Amino acid sequence: MQEQEKMNVRVRFAPSPTGPLHIGGVRTALYNYLFAKKSGGTFILRVEDTDQNRYVEGAEQYIKDSLEWLGLVPDEGPGYGGEFGPYRQSERKGLYAQYAEELVVKGHAYYAFDTPEELAKMRSDQEALGFHSAKYDLRTRSMMRNSLTLSEDEVKQLKEKGENVIIRLKMPENEIVAFKDMVREDVQFNTNELDDKVILKADGMPTYHLANIVDDHLMEITHVIRGEEWLSSTAHHVLMYKFLDWTPPTFTHLPLILKPTGKGKLSKRDGAKFGFPVFPMEWDAGDEIYAGFKEDGYDAKALLNFLVLLGWNPGNDEEILSMDKMIEFFSLEKIVKSGARFDFEKANWFNQQYIMAKSDEELLSELMPFISHATKQNFDQIYLLKVVGLMKERLQKFTDFNDAANLFFEAPSTYDEKQVKKRYSSELDANFNTLKMLAEQSDFSSEQLSGAIKSYLNDNGLKMGVYLPLLRIMM
Repeated sequence: MQEQEKMNVRVRFAPSPTGPLHIGGVRTALYNYLFAKKSGGTFILRVEDTDQNRYVEGAEQYIKDSLEWLGLVPDEGPGYGGEFGPYRQSERKGLYAQYAEELVVKGHAYYAFDTPEELAKMRSDQEALGFHSAKYDLRTRSMMRNSLTLSEDEVKQLKEKGENVIIRLKMPENEIVAFKDMVREDVQFNTNELDDKVILKADGMPTYHLANIVDDHLMEITHVIRGEEWLSSTAHHVLMYKFLDWTPPTFTHLPLILKPTGKGKLSKRDGAKFGFPVFPMEWDAGDEIYAGFKEDGYDAKALLNFLVLLGWNPGNDEEILSMDKMIEFFSLEKIVKSGARFDFEKANWFNQQYIMAKSDEELLSELMPFISHATKQNFDQIYLLKVVGLMKERLQKFTDFNDAANLFFEAPSTYDEKQVKKRYSSELDANFNTLKMLAEQSDFSSEQLSGAIKSYLNDNGLKMGVYLPLLRIMM
C-alpha cells in the first residue's frame, strides 16, 4: 500500500451506454471508488460508446444518475470536468487511428479486407475440418484477404477503391504473455490460443481493445479494476502496451456475482425471473419497465454495504459498514477469487438495519416520496412522525410503509364479528372509554402507550386477557 500512496492513483469506471447499469457494474464502480478514496486518488467516469450500433439513448444519463444516487460521484468525467477529456470515446475518435497505424508500421498489426461472407465461409470450412471454435488467428490469417497475404500494390488499390478495411492485432507465434493480477496473481496465456482482435473498425472507430489501452495510457490510469470477463482479453492489452512501449497499469479482475442459486452469472434478465431488482434505478426500455432498487424502497447506503461484501471482506466480523469504514478497510488484496452468490434476503436484511438506525425524523424524510398522496394530504407531520416511530422496526423497505401502517390512516371496513360477540359486553364500555383517553394523552410511543394501558388494567384489577384481544380488534 505504501507504493500506492506515493503514486497519484487514478482509476476509471468505464461503462458502455448500451442499456441500464447492471448491479455488477455498480459493484465495479464501488470498488474503483473505494480504492481511489483509500489511496487519495482520482475516480474517473469514462463512457465507452465506440459501438454506435448498440448505443441506447438515455443510458449515459441513467449511469450518471445512478452513481449520484449512490454517492459514487466521479472526480472527472463527462459533465464533471477534468484535464484529460473528452471522456466520451466517441468524442476521441481522431486519437485512435494513429496508434493503430503505428502498430501496423511496427509489424504488430495488419489491414484486413474480408467481407462478412468470406469470414462466414472461413468459419464453416474450419468447423468442417473439426475446428469447432474457428477464429481469425495465426493459423487462419494466411487464408484470408489481408495485408499479410496481399502485395503492397494490392493493398493500396483496395484502399484507394474505398473497400472496407479494418485493422487487426497480429498475435506473435507461440509466445507466453504473463502479467500479475491483484486477484488472480500470476496469469499467463500462450499467443497460439489467442485470436487476432479487430482494433480499428471500417468506420474509423476503435474497438474496446484499442480504445481502452490508449485512453488508459493518455488518462494516466494507474489501476484497472474490472470484471473477470475481461481477463482473457488482458493478454491482448498487455501485448499492445509492449508494442507501443507503454507501461501497463496494475490489473484487478473481480469475481462474478452469481445467481441466487449459486449457478451462473447474475444477468439482467434474472430480476424478473427471481423477483428482485438487478438495476440501481428503474429503467424504461419502452416496451418494458425494469425495477430499480431506488424505486423499490432501498436505502442507497444499505445497497452499497450489501454489494461491497459480494467478493470482498473487511478482515473482521463487521457487517454494517459506513462509507468511511469501507474506505478505511478496503484493499484490493482482500478481494476473493470465487464468485459471490446474490442473496436477496441478505440485501433486505441490510436495508432493514439501515432503516432501524435512522432517527424518526430522518426516516420520515426518506419515506415521504413513498407515502401515498392522500395520507400526506390528510395527516400532518407530527402525526406521521409518531406513526413512523411505531412502524420503524417492521419495515424492510421504504415501500412497506403504506401497507404496514395503513391501520393508522384508514378505518378498517371489517372486523372479526365472532371474536367481538364472544368477548364483548356493555359492562366493559366504561373501562374502554378510559383506555381511549389514555391513548389520546399518550406521546404515541409504543413503550409509553403499552405501559399506560397495562398499568391501568393492573391498578384496577382488570384482566388483560379480557381487554387486550378486544383492543387488538379495535386497532
